[in-house]
Amino acid sequence: QVQLVESGGGLVQAGGSLRLSCAASGRAFSAYGMGWFRQAPGKEREFVSTINWSGADTRYADSVKGRFTISRENTKNTVYLQMSSLKPEDAAVYYCAKARVGSIRTSWPDYDSWGPGTQVTVSS
Repeated sequence: QVQLVESGGGLVQAGGSLRLSCAASGRAFSAYGMGWFRQAPGKEREFVSTINWSGADTRYADSVKGRFTISRENTKNTVYLQMSSLKPEDAAVYYCAKARVGSIRTSWPDYDSWGPGTQVTVSS
């Protein structure tokens, strides 16, 4: 059983930065890909970024590429999302998720564990 808990969300001005963290339970964390998704009010859940089991392979949505960086520290059972140059359209609830496999995944059905989410608000 894997449990995920996000932290680091909050209110930031446009152009600012936030770092989200996702703490995972269990010893098998390092075997799985991880991802970040977000959902704004009235919108569908959207892929943000994913990272493979080792951290060597990453992928980003076009909307965040060049501004966000995903990373992981397997010894700490933690995945991070460093967000820079934030835009009002980045405002959403951000969810951390564990993939069913070790490789990167960009579709939400490929994930089987989800955190409760953390709110990111960006003021213009």
